[in-house]
Amino acid sequence: MSMLSQIVKSWQVIAVSVVLVLYIFLVNYVARTYHHPRTVSKSKPKKKAKPAPKPQPESEEEDTNEALGLEES
Repeated sequence: MSMLSQIVKSWQVIAVSVVLVLYIFLVNYVARTYHHPRTVSKSKPKKKAKPAPKPQPESEEEDTNEALGLEES
């Protein structure tokens, strides 16, 4: 028993115990301050995509080509 009490009272065991206690306090502090959102927050509704502009009728292109005397290849 006397040998066990000498081991528990040694400076190495006391130093390691203090370091472990400080480490546990540090881990608990970080765990309390770092919060993950528990529920997914509702995001804003997505905006509807604007409709694409209507393409120009091809007849206008043909008219301009004909007016210029050009042929499409």
